[in-house]
Amino acid sequence: MILVTPTDPSPLESAEHFALHVGGAESTVALYLAERGHRSAWLSQVGDDPLGRRMVAAVAKYGVDTSWVRVDAEAPTGVYFKDPGLGSTRVYYYRAGSAASRMTGANLDDVDWSATRIVHVSGITAGLSATCRDLLSAVYAAARRHEVLISFDVNHRPGVWPADEAAPVLLDLARRADIVFVGRDEAERLWQVGDPTAVAALLDAPVRLVVKDGEVGASEVAPGAAPVFVPSRRVEVVEVVGAGDAFAAGYLSELLRESEPAARLSAGHDLAARSLSSTHDFLPSL
Repeated sequence: MILVTPTDPSPLESAEHFALHVGGAESTVALYLAERGHRSAWLSQVGDDPLGRRMVAAVAKYGVDTSWVRVDAEAPTGVYFKDPGLGSTRVYYYRAGSAASRMTGANLDDVDWSATRIVHVSGITAGLSATCRDLLSAVYAAARRHEVLISFDVNHRPGVWPADEAAPVLLDLARRADIVFVGRDEAERLWQVGDPTAVAALLDAPVRLVVKDGEVGASEVAPGAAPVFVPSRRVEVVEVVGAGDAFAAGYLSELLRESEPAARLSAGHDLAARSLSSTHDFLPSL
């Protein structure tokens, strides 16, 4: 999507100046991974419009492979607005009927899985449409055929779909993944459990689970290993949306480097802290 946000953390109703940026969970992860020296590709669908072209160019500018992004001439590029407020940010989505919401399993037809180690997907995609859920089913099936690890960020967005509808779908996707990211608050909202070991028991699968607990810290729970906890960085928070995706990128970066759990969690906190200092989803390093 294209992200529209006030240039300073002012509410939409009173802000006078706005900026356009790249937004979206999976694209943010791809951007941070490319910045950290990994080969990353982003698969999506945009409209045949200026915003779609702007989006693809912006992602490619930072070294992400966009060759599998398709253009849908019959639907617009999705847009969302951030509405900063004191202590929290509301998000308004305008993506019903967007090009991305019309993706299907056919979007994978030309994908080369041969050099892929991890595929990262988000629960936001599952909430966009039935065809997007078909796409995720196709992603899981292809990843299993090609022995690619599946990374799944629960990423429940109430503005996309309600918790009672999302909960069983997201639980199924989490149980079938290899790596799962979930916020303690969203696990409690969706499944009425928040403690990392309780969430792991609910998944009841050999999943590497990461539970993020805001300013407290993050825990990794993996089969056959003791849980590992690393506290969050102390930062001045400008805006919180996008920090979870930055965290996932930092964690996955160190997982690809075969680092220890504490290093993976620490790298996640480092990128999340950078994201928290800005109204952007992706904030490039200086």
